[in-house]
Amino acid sequence: MHPETIRIIDKYLGKPLCFLLTLHRQFLDLCFAARQLKRPLRKVMFIKLVEQGATVLAYAALREACERYGRENVFFCVFENNRDILDVMDVIPGENVFAVRQANLLLFMIDILKIIKMARKIRIDAAIDMEFYSRASAVISYLLGATLRVGLHRFNSEAPYRGNLMTHRLHYNPYLHTAEAYLLSVKALEMAPEDVPLAKYPKDELMVSAPSFVAGEDDKSRLLSRLKNEGIFPVSGPVILLNPNAGDMLPLRKWPMSRFVQLAEMILEAYPSATLILTGTASERENVEAIGREPASSRVFNLAGKTTLKELLTLYTMADVLVTNDSGPGHFASMTDIHSIVLFGPETPRLFGAIGGRPHAISANLSCSPCVNVANHRFSPCKNNRCMEAITVDRVMSVIKACITENGENLRGVSTDVGE
Repeated sequence: MHPETIRIIDKYLGKPLCFLLTLHRQFLDLCFAARQLKRPLRKVMFIKLVEQGATVLAYAALREACERYGRENVFFCVFENNRDILDVMDVIPGENVFAVRQANLLLFMIDILKIIKMARKIRIDAAIDMEFYSRASAVISYLLGATLRVGLHRFNSEAPYRGNLMTHRLHYNPYLHTAEAYLLSVKALEMAPEDVPLAKYPKDELMVSAPSFVAGEDDKSRLLSRLKNEGIFPVSGPVILLNPNAGDMLPLRKWPMSRFVQLAEMILEAYPSATLILTGTASERENVEAIGREPASSRVFNLAGKTTLKELLTLYTMADVLVTNDSGPGHFASMTDIHSIVLFGPETPRLFGAIGGRPHAISANLSCSPCVNVANHRFSPCKNNRCMEAITVDRVMSVIKACITENGENLRGVSTDVGE
C-alpha cells in the first residue's frame, strides 16, 4: 500500500476503531475492576510495522526483552517487506517474526487476523507498540489479548488521537533519542501503570547500542564473485557508495538528484582511481541510473535492486564511504565500520541519528527542521524541501575527503581482501 493510503486508512478507520475499543476497555474495567495479570510475564510481542532503519534502533530494546524473558519468548510483528533486517540482526528466532503483507487492505486484514489468533493461542502477555501514535498498531496491541500494553498516550498534548488502549501509557519526550525511547518501553513493563506518565527512569541509565554485522568468508566470496561479474572488482582506489533515494515513506528526505550527479563528478575528478557504486531498491533503479549516465564514467556501477540486504551489508564492510539520504541504509551502515555520511533535513539526527558505526550527520539546520514529527504523523505540509537543497555538494565532498584521509593506507579498495 502507498504511504498516503496507509495514512488515510489509519485516520478514517483507525479513529473510530480506537474509540470503540476504548469503550470496550472501559466496560471490561468496570466489570472486572482491579484486574491483575494472573500469570508471570513471559511472552512479549513488539509491534513495529514500518521502517527497517528504525528497527536497527530497536536493537537495545529487543536485547533487553530477550535478557528478561528469554529469547524464545520475544516476538515481533512487522510488514513483510521490512522483516529482512530482523533476520540479519538475529536477536530473536526467525519463527517468532510475524510478517504482514501490505500489498492491499484485504491481505493486510487477513494477516492481522491470523496474527491476533496466533497471539491469543500462544498467550502473549505483553504488547509493546513501537509506532509513533499509529492507530493501527494501537488497535493490534489491544486485540492481541495481552494483559499489559505499552505505548504512547497523548495525555494533554495536541497529539493524534488513538483512544486509551494502553495499560502502560508513555509520555512522548522529543528530547529522547528514538533508541532510548524504544528501550524505555521495555523497562516500563516492570513499572506501576498507575504512575503516569511513564516512564520515570534515569535517562543516563538508558544504555543503547547498535547491532554488529560481521560478514562471513562465504558472504564475502559470493559478493566478490557477483561484483566481478558486474565488472566492478578488482579495484585500486577508494570505494564510495551513493544511495540517492529514501523510499516512499518520506520523499522530502531526498537530496536533489542533480546534487548526487555533481558529487559523483567531483569524486571521480578528485580520486582518479575511485570506484563509485550506486545502491537502492529495484523500484529506484531507473532513477539511480541517471547518476551513472551523466558522469559517463566506466568507474560508476549501478547495483540498485541487485543485492539482498545481507549482500548490501557485506558490501559496506568492503567499501570506504557511504553517502545516503536519511533512510534505512544509514542505520544499516551503523552495523559495520564504514564511514556513513547521512543527509538530514525534514528529520533530525538528535532523534534518528545512527548510534553505532562511524556516522557523519550533515544538516543545514534550518529553523523549520525537523518538520516531520509525531504530532503530524510524520506527514509534513512542506512542498519545498529547502532543508535538503541547502546542503551543498562542497560540504559533502569535504566530509568524504576527511573520511578517506582518516582511512589512509587502510582504504578498502587497495586491501588484499578486495583486490584478489
